[in-house]
Amino acid sequence: MNEKMEQSANAPACSYITFNTVDWVDIFVRPVYKEIIVEELNCFIVSKGLIVYAWVLMSNHLHLLARNSDPGGLARIERDFKKVTTNRILEALESETDHRRDWMLKRFEHCSQSLKRLERFQVWQTCSNPSFIDFKEVFKLKEKVLHIHENPVRDGIVDRPEEYIFSSARDYAGEKGLVRTTVIDFKELLRMMIRT
Repeated sequence: MNEKMEQSANAPACSYITFNTVDWVDIFVRPVYKEIIVEELNCFIVSKGLIVYAWVLMSNHLHLLARNSDPGGLARIERDFKKVTTNRILEALESETDHRRDWMLKRFEHCSQSLKRLERFQVWQTCSNPSFIDFKEVFKLKEKVLHIHENPVRDGIVDRPEEYIFSSARDYAGEKGLVRTTVIDFKELLRMMIRT
């Protein structure tokens, strides 16, 4: 078992988080916006102690099963991630030729104004409704990983989860994915739970 997996097994819980775009705007249909999310996830893993166990990026939302190496730091990670990705997405919108650009900017601006936010534009919904999953709840943990990976299959984008590159399903299939994912070894986790 690798060191990160060992730490995970000893961790009390991880969080299942969904980041939804405001008004369910399908911004992540273009590669440039998807790449921003991938780059920032990797950046947060390296520089902010984010540990990602599973993820999938769909057209208007991001599912994560994650925790932070700093206890209580996941809320801070979420806030910073939304801020950084919003700024980068807005920069990309300015430089890209996207026929939906004006419409998306109006949606982002309207949502920010309706919530009386200080920022002019809001890309992400404010609430992510994290749910906590104890690592001792192995079956619930596995169910969440499968749920995350099945998103593109349910949407008819691919036939098998590992065919979708904007997901950790490839990592769980033994391939190299786009984000530095800590793959959960469920068999080992079960063995550890039985021993305790």
